[in-house]
Amino acid sequence: MQAIIIYYSYTGNTRRVSQFLYEYLKEKGEVDLIELSPLDESNAFLTQAVRARLHKQAKLPSVNFDLSRFDLICFGSPVWAFASVPAMNTYLNKCLGLEGKDVLLFVTYGSGLGVSSCLDYMQSLLSRKGIKQFKRISFQEKKVSNKDFIDQFIREKLSDFAPVA
Repeated sequence: MQAIIIYYSYTGNTRRVSQFLYEYLKEKGEVDLIELSPLDESNAFLTQAVRARLHKQAKLPSVNFDLSRFDLICFGSPVWAFASVPAMNTYLNKCLGLEGKDVLLFVTYGSGLGVSSCLDYMQSLLSRKGIKQFKRISFQEKKVSNKDFIDQFIREKLSDFAPVA
């Protein structure tokens, strides 16, 4: 099984979940890990949240958008103003090679408001790319330090994905 995890993290919460997911998937096969770093990111969180809410895109450095060699593709984003971050919006719009693939969407959040909206938007960006199956997971920031909790949650959610069975 070949998997890839593509994520953006501002405070480290989504990075932490991505690392736990990486460790879990590494037991099953090869895993690539890509952290998105936009070239046009503002230092002001409010500005970033407004861009996310408006579903803006970000400028990304040279990054591979062809995901055809992977069996499982994981996308992770924090929830900002009910939406995914601009860097993730760009990647989801530009990625290709998802036909017949299993996709995991995961988000980290503070209050819980906007989790469904964020995941719905992420899924809508991918909906015409021929994906076989979607899974969606959300993690509250208070729990992302609990490796056992995250690990158990990931195992339960991914148990019926063919490549990781």
